[in-house]
Amino acid sequence: MTTSRHATVHRVTSETDIAIALTLDGTGKARVETGIGFFDHMLTALAKHGLFDLDITVKGDLHIDGHHTVEDTGIALGQAMRQALGDKRGVRRFGSALVPLDEALCEAVVDLSGRPFLTFEATFDRDRIGGLDTELVEEFFRAFAMSAMLTLHLNQRAGKNCHHIAEAAFKALARALRMAVEPDPRALGAIPSTKGVL
Repeated sequence: MTTSRHATVHRVTSETDIAIALTLDGTGKARVETGIGFFDHMLTALAKHGLFDLDITVKGDLHIDGHHTVEDTGIALGQAMRQALGDKRGVRRFGSALVPLDEALCEAVVDLSGRPFLTFEATFDRDRIGGLDTELVEEFFRAFAMSAMLTLHLNQRAGKNCHHIAEAAFKALARALRMAVEPDPRALGAIPSTKGVL
C-alpha cells in the first residue's frame, strides 16, 4: 500500500468545473463549496465521519438546476477515491455501518470490488431539502459508486424526516467507507481478493 493515499481531480465539462483533493488517512477536515448548502453539509459529514480530508470546489450550472452539480461531484469524488486507493493492496475491502439520526436509521454496505453497483432504498416525502432536490441524493450515490468502482448497498431502515434520512445515509456511507479503506495489519500488504486483483 502506498504511504500517501491522496488524490486530486480536476474535472471540467460544459456544465461543471470541479476541483477535488482527497486524503484517505485524514482527520475529517473539510472545505466544501458546491453552491448547494445542504449538499455541502452532506459532503462535510461524509468527510468528518469517514475521517477523510476533503477539499471540494464546484462551479455548476445552478441556473438550470442542481442535477449536473450533484451528479458530476459524485463522479469526480469517485475518481478521487479510486485514485487514492491505488491497487487496494492491504485494505480491509469490505465495510458496513448502521447509523441512526433521531427517528431515521440507514445502513450502508461497501465492497471495494472493482465492480460498480448501487442498491438504494429510501423514501423522501418532499421534493427538496434546503436547496437540494431529494431525487439527487440517489443520483449522487450512483455516480460515486460507478466512478469509484465499488459496490454500495444503501438502505433506509426507518425514518420520516427527510433531512434526517439523507444525513443518516451519508454518515452510514462515511463509516462504511472508513472501514473498507482502512489498512488491515493482518493482510501484510496483500490484495484482498482470491483473483489477486481488484
